[in-house]
This record gives sequence, structure tokens and C-alpha cells, in this order.
Amino acid sequence: MEDRQHHEPPPPRAPLWARLFGPVDIASLVCFRVAFGVLMMAEVVRYIPRIERYYIDPPFHFSYYGFDWVQPWPGDGMYVHFGVLGLAALCVTIGLCYRAAATVFFLGFSYMFLLEQARYLNHIYLLCLIAFIMIFVPAHRAFSIDAWLRPKLRSDTAPAWALRLVQLQIGIPYVYGGIAKINHDWLRGEPMRMWLAERAERPLIGPLMTQEWVVYFFSYGGLLFDLLIIPAMLWRRTRPYAFVAALGFHFINGNIFTIGIFPWVMAAATLMYFPPDWPRRFRDFLGRLLRLPPAEPTPVAPPPPLPTRLGRAQKCLLTFLGVYTAWQLLFPLRHWLYPGDVAWTEEGHKFSWRMKLRDKGGSVSFHATDPSTGESWKIDLRGRVKSGSCPK
Repeated sequence: MEDRQHHEPPPPRAPLWARLFGPVDIASLVCFRVAFGVLMMAEVVRYIPRIERYYIDPPFHFSYYGFDWVQPWPGDGMYVHFGVLGLAALCVTIGLCYRAAATVFFLGFSYMFLLEQARYLNHIYLLCLIAFIMIFVPAHRAFSIDAWLRPKLRSDTAPAWALRLVQLQIGIPYVYGGIAKINHDWLRGEPMRMWLAERAERPLIGPLMTQEWVVYFFSYGGLLFDLLIIPAMLWRRTRPYAFVAALGFHFINGNIFTIGIFPWVMAAATLMYFPPDWPRRFRDFLGRLLRLPPAEPTPVAPPPPLPTRLGRAQKCLLTFLGVYTAWQLLFPLRHWLYPGDVAWTEEGHKFSWRMKLRDKGGSVSFHATDPSTGESWKIDLRGRVKSGSCPK
């Protein structure tokens, strides 16, 4: 990342569309690109031992509505698929053929997500959305192989809409997740009480998991965190404390609950709410701390002036941003259009950021009766008779 010149923000009374196209430091977007790419490589590696069990062995997959045509690749195709995903994530990280790599990763990761509805996870859905918006965010204009190979691409600024789009996408799951927790079960400590009790055998922290104050601390702490973390990160005075709270929250989540890389993605994404030049400030701070000579600033071209009128491309971009934002805000609320409680009917539960709200389980047993004798027996699906005797 080149050292930046000072860029005056657009005047506060400038139209919203002008502020969206105003320049901001690209440093935080670059750091997010690298962090996202590295974490996606880790996610791909995490899935490799599960490919056969999840996608090759099962003879049937529960498809999403309208996506029954999405089926696993034959033979060893799924291993090749994840290999391509890992390569695309690497290219996103280093900024090589960035747009193409981001597109390939989004399509490939979404394909994996759509293969099995029974394995729906909110955090996988969020990763698909982040991968989608990264296609459009110009996070490769600095600290990338693309910028090294094409000097004309190099820039120390990015349009403000790119930063705001990432912030919006990260903030929505927090806010909607907090609102969803305002329900009778969560406020009385369920299902948190049940989840913590299952971890009572863990060393050191196990005995605490059955304490009622711990149950309510996790329940109400999680609710308040989800509702307040974004406003607290947006306000300069509370931002440092909110960031420390976010790190603690995600560290606890990552070590108590099995939710993969989700806590680390969200911890990295929280940095997007700091001023966009925070990586440069942090680098300068480390330089002073280690008493290193300051880096000489690299001359860069001045940022383009704010537009006085919208061109066709900018109008199309604003239309896309408006439609995408409206969809992200309204689609999670669709369960209000269906009769019944979404917690029981499940209609509108998915894609609505109703995270960690319930835990459902079930069991089934099969019995057979010989109509000639009236004899009944329980059938074990593994091929053994559990009770009674199987007629010859």
C-alpha cells in the first residue's frame, strides 16, 4: 500500500450520491481483501476431509427451491472443485487476476452452498454474499500483483461506496440477529442453557457452564452485543471499547461453540469500521515503536474531483447498490408474511440471520407387525432386530 496524500472528504452538504463516489483511503479494503482470502483458503482446507462424506457418499441431496439442477460433480470432480476454490482464494489474497478470481470463488462457493439445504448455515450464506460484493469492490488497486503488473491500475484511494457496501453487509447480520433474539425463549435463557450444559465436562470452564448467571450472561450479553456493536463501532468515542468487546465475543464463540471460521471472519470485518487509513496509522505506530526510519511517501496522482452529475455507469451502479441494499434489508423480514411462528413453522427462517436461536432434534423408529400372527418387532435400520423375533 502506497503512502497516501491527504484527501479532503466531500463537504457534508454534498448529495449522498456524490459522497458515495468520493475517495477514501484504500488501505482498509486491501487488508480486508487479504484477510478474507486467507480465511477462505483455511475454509477450503477445512472442508477437504469432509468432501466424500458430505457430497460423494450421500445418494440424495436436499436441494433448494429452484436449484435441484445443482448436483455434485461426478467422480473426483468435487476434489477438483475445492482445489479450484483454494486457488481462487489465493489469487484474491495476492490480488492476481482479482476480478476473475473473485468471480470464480463466488460461483464455486455458492455452488457448494446450494448442493445441500440440510447443511444450511448462516455464516456460509454470509460468506457467499461477501464473496459476491468483493467482485465489485476495487480492493486490488494497491498491494496486489495486478497493481504491480499494471501501474495505471494503482491507486491509494477507492470510492466510498465500496467501503460502505462492505460495512453494510457486515452490519446487517449483527442487527437482525439481535432483533431475532428478542423472544420469550431467549430471554429466559433457552436454548443457551441447554448448549452450555452440554459443555459441562470441559476442563477448567466446565463447572461454570451450569451456573445460572453464566447462562443469562451469555443470553443477554449476546443479545446486547448484536444490537449495539455496529452503533458502538460507528461512534468514534466508543469504537476502541467496542472493538475489544468484539474480539472477546468472537474468541469466546470460537472456543465454546463449533462454528468454524465465522468468528474470525467477523473479527477481521469489524476492523472495517475504523477510519479507512487505520492500516497506515498502525504501520507508522509500529515504526515509531521499533524506532524504524519512516518510509518515504510515494507520489500518487491526485484523486478525481467529485462528480457534478451522474454518468450512465454511475447511475447503473447506484441502481445496483439500491436494489441490493433493499433486498438485504427486506428479504430477512419475509417470515412476517407467513402465518404462524417462524420458530415452529420454519417458513422464512433461512436467509434471515436468525442465528443460534433454537436446537431441534428428532428420532424415528420402525415397527413391523405380522398380520397373520399379530407378532410385532422393532426394526433396526442397521439390519438387526431389536425386540421380538423376525418371522421367517
